[in-house]
Amino acid sequence: MTDLHVEVVRVFTDPDGRFGNPLGIVDGALVPEPDRQTVAAALGYSETVYVDHAATGTLRIYSATGEMPFAGHPTVGAAAWLHSTGHPVDTLHVPVGPIAVTRSDDLFSVRADTTWGSTWEWHHLASPEAVLAADPTSYDAGHTYLWSWLDEPHGIIRARAFAPAMGVLEDEATGSAVTQLTAQLGRNLHAIQGAGSHLYTTHEPPTHATVGGHVLRAAPRTLTL
Repeated sequence: MTDLHVEVVRVFTDPDGRFGNPLGIVDGALVPEPDRQTVAAALGYSETVYVDHAATGTLRIYSATGEMPFAGHPTVGAAAWLHSTGHPVDTLHVPVGPIAVTRSDDLFSVRADTTWGSTWEWHHLASPEAVLAADPTSYDAGHTYLWSWLDEPHGIIRARAFAPAMGVLEDEATGSAVTQLTAQLGRNLHAIQGAGSHLYTTHEPPTHATVGGHVLRAAPRTLTL
């Protein structure tokens, strides 16, 4: 048996450093491609990133059910982690193509085509209370995104995401979904998702948006293979 070292960060924390979606980060040289999905499933995060080349920001992203050509929370988290380890890249390279990275103080953002990512079923609910009252076990297939305005003039929404198609009952913070909603609404958004994660988007018509947030390190893990 072999012990695999896994770095962990929390992506899209709130301004006080709480919440955020955990992301596993693994040295790609340590896990052959045929084993990467198995390792991602064993870690239990919504996604795990394999860093194949830190200096160039070359990554692969896996959920418990397969490889993903792009996802928001892994790319934002990886950009911040690479910066913290001496690799402040301005572009990430993932299977879907190059992803521009920007940093403003401690907020990291990535720029994405809003057609990328999973296909979501959208539900605009009448109130934040209705969003918070939703039962995750009611959603047993596909990808479902619930949202409501918290402050429409300022673009603030309350949201939750359920992704059983990826083996995730509820996803704490879903960057690619928020970029898609940004395009649908045609405006910048501040999304408060899940237990209290914060995501910030900018609309870049006709086809792009950025999504960003704060990223903090969490305790690393050791997975026995």
